[in-house]
Amino acid sequence: MTPTIVDNFLEPDDFHNLQILMLGEEIPWYYMDKIDYPDDEDKFQFTHAFYDGGDNGPYTVRLFHFISDPYRIKANLIPRTSEIKVGKFHTDINEKKLLPESHTTSILYVNTNNGYTEFEDGTKVESVANRFVTFPTETKHRGTSCTDKKIRVLINFNYKKVDNGSNSN
Repeated sequence: MTPTIVDNFLEPDDFHNLQILMLGEEIPWYYMDKIDYPDDEDKFQFTHAFYDGGDNGPYTVRLFHFISDPYRIKANLIPRTSEIKVGKFHTDINEKKLLPESHTTSILYVNTNNGYTEFEDGTKVESVANRFVTFPTETKHRGTSCTDKKIRVLINFNYKKVDNGSNSN
């Protein structure tokens, strides 16, 4: 499995504004005692749900107009650790009512750091600001902490696959 990677995904001004928002004081972050599984002792993160199947938050449509038919849009903030902490392999959609193969997962990295996303086949994608990586939702992956910045921030998108054959443009 090779993920699709797009560097400089957003226009520079748009990305700069997103960074100001995400790394500033306006976004509320919520403590999560686990990252991937309940037995992940000594691992925690802060999250912000932009969209979770309900009403769009104040930023969702304005910031994420490039995502159609979202299932979930969630930001993760992982504090620096003294050594890289590696998560467990997982998929983002586990609900039995949904077919993960009908969805796509993308990650937008908000800041550059020495953390990364790793896939079960060993592929690693470095956390580079404004990098957008896309892969099938059923693909197992895991994230890490970082050691070189105060925080590692990314935005995780789960959305319905786009049928490229239906584009009439």
